[in-house]
This record gives sequence, structure tokens and C-alpha cells, in this order.
Amino acid sequence: MKEAVTRLDYCQYLLVSQINYTLTNFADHSEKFSHDQINRYLVGEKVTPRLVWENVSSQVVQSVKGYLVFGDTVLYGIE
Repeated sequence: MKEAVTRLDYCQYLLVSQINYTLTNFADHSEKFSHDQINRYLVGEKVTPRLVWENVSSQVVQSVKGYLVFGDTVLYGIE
């Protein structure tokens, strides 16, 4: 039986990924999880903006000219 993806697994991936945060990249660099396993986890997981902020706010360095954006938009390249 395959191991299930957990919130800890997903959060650790987000922390170590420097540029590409996609599900496909996670699956490509994981020996434990397939693309479908990660996708099923993300469909069922409800990570609210409040939960994200509560977990990262202490690490945010405020700046007069800085900004922070949270979103779930998917950007596609122009072909």
C-alpha cells in the first residue's frame, strides 16, 4: 500500500522548492508520491488563508516598499 501525502509532506516541499511550486514538480522530485496521489490530497485539503498566515506571519519581514501576495491562480505560458 502506498503512503498517503500529508500536510507536512506538502509544506516541506513548499519550503524547499525555490522556484517551481507546481504539483507536477513535486511529483517529479518525489520518490514516495505520484502526481495523482498529490492531486487527490490537494483536492481534499482545505488550507485557508488564515491558516497560512498564522504559520508564516512570524517569518515575514515587513518593508515599506514590500508586499506579500497569496493566490491560487495558475499562469500558463504563451505558446
